[in-house]
Amino acid sequence: LMASLRAAWDDLIEGLALGARNMIGIGIATATAGIVVGTITLTGLGLMMTELVEFISGGNVILMLILIAAISLVLGMGIPTTANYILVATLMAPVVVDLGAQAGLPIPLIAVHLFVFYFGIMADITPPVGLAAFAAAAISKEDPIATGFQGALYSLRTAILPFVFIFNPAILLIGVDTWPQTIWVATVSLIAILLFSAATMNWFVTKSRLWESAALLLICFTLFRPDWWLNQVSPPYQELPASEFLSAVGQTPADG
Repeated sequence: LMASLRAAWDDLIEGLALGARNMIGIGIATATAGIVVGTITLTGLGLMMTELVEFISGGNVILMLILIAAISLVLGMGIPTTANYILVATLMAPVVVDLGAQAGLPIPLIAVHLFVFYFGIMADITPPVGLAAFAAAAISKEDPIATGFQGALYSLRTAILPFVFIFNPAILLIGVDTWPQTIWVATVSLIAILLFSAATMNWFVTKSRLWESAALLLICFTLFRPDWWLNQVSPPYQELPASEFLSAVGQTPADG
């Protein structure tokens, strides 16, 4: 019995020592990320980044979203999940809402918060910090940077989703009120993401040709955002001079 207890004690000590050694890399990454985040928050650089996004995007929603995603990745480096959400939601979410409204694209607030939070969390697997990648590399005994790059490469296939539910909030079940609508949205979304995965992997039943992958991407885009094609035929909004506003309101049907 004493021999078994001694062996268990030795295993415990060895495990604690091994865990401490594996945490060295994660600790260094966390400390480095803390310096970056502290610099951004204490110097007011976060607000300057917000103004920079507004200036560079010039009202272009797609460019604005790409910039917001990149900044959210930086802001999310090495901080806990709750603090991550508070930081990106405070600094980045208002920019998305304001610029979206200026571009004539009203974006639901929950979609905006999920967008910035998604990319803030992706910082955990994105080099050079990638705390989750460091933890996984410590377990697999592989290079943490290579692990991070591989994880980021795999995650790129899902990085399209935040952009999709910005333009198509129905994926978040916003405005979906009935079970048939829910089933329809879930089915179409599942088919679209399967086609997107097949296109990015160049494999659909068999290895896809270049034009086949392009066709899959086109079908995926159509399923995710069918309103884009409809808007090319009939614009969703009509611009009128301010002097014609009252007459246009008077001609609007009672049911909208």
